[in-house]
Amino acid sequence: MKKSSVLLQALLAVALGSAAVGVSAQTSNQGYVTSPDGKVVKDPFDLCWRSASWTPANANAECDKDLLPKAAPAPVAAPAPKAEPAPAPVAKPAAKPMTEKVSLAADAFFDFDKDTLKPEGMAKLDKLAQDVKKISLEVIIATGHTDNKGTDAYNMKLSVRRADAVKKYLVSKGVEANRIYAEGKGESKPIADNKTEEGRAKNRRVDIEVVGSKAAQ
Repeated sequence: MKKSSVLLQALLAVALGSAAVGVSAQTSNQGYVTSPDGKVVKDPFDLCWRSASWTPANANAECDKDLLPKAAPAPVAAPAPKAEPAPAPVAKPAAKPMTEKVSLAADAFFDFDKDTLKPEGMAKLDKLAQDVKKISLEVIIATGHTDNKGTDAYNMKLSVRRADAVKKYLVSKGVEANRIYAEGKGESKPIADNKTEEGRAKNRRVDIEVVGSKAAQ
């Protein structure tokens, strides 16, 4: 009974509103009934009164916003292309330090009691000069040695002369002179027993040490 009464009252209010509108409202050319002050007339349910000339084309935002055409969505900007990172520089392989030691038997490469190189000694040094051109050379150390026959002073001088002979030959083959250090040790650094001829022959020598570096493979 209560619901019927509420509905009846609403219908009555609508009817009364219609009567009032009929007296003071006018039909808008926009498809809605408006009051003399230009406002759209609404029923008790806050719904706009549509006139007989109303069509969906007359819909406005106040009364029928759902019938208005939907605005096209704003275009979405394409994402900016990502900048490709610059390739990392390729590190050069580190140079490998190297030390090479060659020992020239004095009896094979020098005449007895002499500091003049024999052809065999020259051939050995020719190969060494070619090899050092393939590396970053730091220093070549040529050290002369003798056996214990003779005086210490004489043996020292002979060992120095033979080391100098090696240096001069390498310089003649293109090795920088300031990269070669020549010295003599006389009989002070034997590598074998001086009591035998075989041992003394091993002690008569020129040791050549090459220090440098070459690129890693």
